[in-house]
Amino acid sequence: MNYSFSFNFDSDFKDLLKRVEQDEKKKAPAKMKAFSQSNKAQKTVSSMIIKKNGVQVNNVAPVEKQRPNKLQEDEMNRNIEKMKLKKAHRNARGKPPGEKPKPSQSPVQVQEKVSRNKSRTVWPNEGKSAEAGLKLDYSGEKEDTSQVVLTKSEREIVGTAGGEIRDIGEDDDDYDVDISDEEINGTAETNTKKPTRGFFSSLTSLIGSKSLEEKDISPIIGKMKEHLISKNVAAETAEQLCGSVSKKLIGKVLGTFKTVQSTVKEALYEGCVQILSPKRRVDILRDALDARANKRPYAIVFCGVNGVGKSTNLAKIAFWLIENGLKVSIAACDTFRAGAVEQLRTHVRKLNALHPVDKGPETVNLFERGYGKDPAAIAMEAIAHARDTHYDVVLIDTAGRMQDNEPLMRALSKLIKVNQPDLVLFVGEALVGNDAVDQLMKFNQSLADFSNMENPRLIDGIVLTKFDTIDDKVGACISMTYTTGQPIIFVGTGQTYSDLKNLNATAVVNALLR
Repeated sequence: MNYSFSFNFDSDFKDLLKRVEQDEKKKAPAKMKAFSQSNKAQKTVSSMIIKKNGVQVNNVAPVEKQRPNKLQEDEMNRNIEKMKLKKAHRNARGKPPGEKPKPSQSPVQVQEKVSRNKSRTVWPNEGKSAEAGLKLDYSGEKEDTSQVVLTKSEREIVGTAGGEIRDIGEDDDDYDVDISDEEINGTAETNTKKPTRGFFSSLTSLIGSKSLEEKDISPIIGKMKEHLISKNVAAETAEQLCGSVSKKLIGKVLGTFKTVQSTVKEALYEGCVQILSPKRRVDILRDALDARANKRPYAIVFCGVNGVGKSTNLAKIAFWLIENGLKVSIAACDTFRAGAVEQLRTHVRKLNALHPVDKGPETVNLFERGYGKDPAAIAMEAIAHARDTHYDVVLIDTAGRMQDNEPLMRALSKLIKVNQPDLVLFVGEALVGNDAVDQLMKFNQSLADFSNMENPRLIDGIVLTKFDTIDDKVGACISMTYTTGQPIIFVGTGQTYSDLKNLNATAVVNALLR
């Protein structure tokens, strides 16, 4: 059976589409409703009023606004006219109408009023700035020691500072040795030892007769680090110091608890003493005498930030040098701070009064050129003047400057580069703690960057001031020497000329470990 047939889809589809379109055209389009035919138009205002229990709520008739009567309008107009007249009078005469002018003052009354006022200050030599400046500049004033009044305590210190400077702790109970040799060596008897104090009391949890492991040491090292930071040791320095102590202890076989305690103390004690012990000894007296034998002055530059006591401690060192038979010249290279030259002059007068001479030049000389001059040039002239006048030591005082002040740091680098002093001392406060480390590092970095030399001259030593104000918070010593590797040469412990000590590493470490 044959199911095949022919089917033309295109023609049939077109015919069908045409019929559908014709049918759609015959239908009328739907008309849009007008607004009046919509449901919204059927709503009235009354239907939208909320009713309560079938009673209309807002059935109050609106109140009509009352207009002012004739009398009220006349009163308002009169008030407006009065205000306009008053304003016109003020603009014309500056005073309200009806106000009487004040009676005029006589010339005598005016003169009396002027005389009662404060007269303008007239300065001497006004209009002659050059002459006035010379009269106000006291930097060239000749020293007069006859007017210096010395107290009994000041006279008593004369002759007491000869020889080497005494170590800190020799006359101070605050720095007595707290760790005995028997305790460090672990040979002290149990019944004669004092009870353990401080963070070392945490060692009681350790069991003896075992090899120490890292898990045994870690809690103690953490407490040790906190203890050092509380004593003003820089956090980075404390971490590195505790790390070295931990390496020494791990793997050690220990006996009783007392041996563990003494071993930890010994490791920390030795580490701190090693840091404070100078890698090279700075002997200023010996070097100054050698320079005098070679017929040249020994030059020392003092630098540091503002207010740390550079000038005061310079005077203390000058007193110590004079007590050892050396003649000192002080160069006033702080040409920026007002009163810097006068401060040094006061010290020079007092030092000369304490060590008077019958004939010849004075024991202490002040070399200055006033303010606003180049410090490097003044230092060069001071060294040349000391060589010509046979002064043994030149102490160069510089202006205080912040470690981030680039222009002043360039000036300091220039002074050191041009004059090449024998010793460059950084003067820092023991009070500031970790900030002193930042100051010292940036001073060193600036001297290296701005010198433009292959082997720049850096800081040779440290003078730590205000050491008497920190009690046992002596961590700044550890931080500064550990960071730079330079020794602390002098320690300031007071305000008098004899309050200058040498750093005793053992005494400082004992105070640190309390």
